[in-house]
Amino acid sequence: MICGIHHAAISTPNLQRLVDFYTSLFGFEVVMNGGWPKGADEMDDLVGLRGSSTDVAMIRLGNSMIELFQYASPEPAAGDPQRPVNDHGITHICINVKDLASEYPRLKAAGMQFNSEPKSLESIHCVYGRDPDGNVIELLEIPDPESPIAQA
Repeated sequence: MICGIHHAAISTPNLQRLVDFYTSLFGFEVVMNGGWPKGADEMDDLVGLRGSSTDVAMIRLGNSMIELFQYASPEPAAGDPQRPVNDHGITHICINVKDLASEYPRLKAAGMQFNSEPKSLESIHCVYGRDPDGNVIELLEIPDPESPIAQA
């Protein structure tokens, strides 16, 4: 039985920078640190790599989690911090917020880059921005708790 999404995962060149970004600006908490050394054959089989090694942090906010990976090996290809959302792959992580009108200027003042000012679209308010690695984050406010897309 499929129950729902447990977490999204992001690979980063700087684990601590991303942990600091999500914990200090969004209020996530670190719930697990770990990883594996080179030569962990079971992990290589699982992730489909050979000679992999990584540090990992799992962070949580409410009932949402993000798993952050910093691979030491094999050498990862550099990401494009301006990758357009229409390129194949994960397009964004959506963070549910209350009072987007306050969160947007707070995050912008902290250095988060946004594509635009927040928009009001039918029954939602939202804006897209980027974390320090260029991963797209949507901030979403759903004022009507009875909306079919409101979080349970």
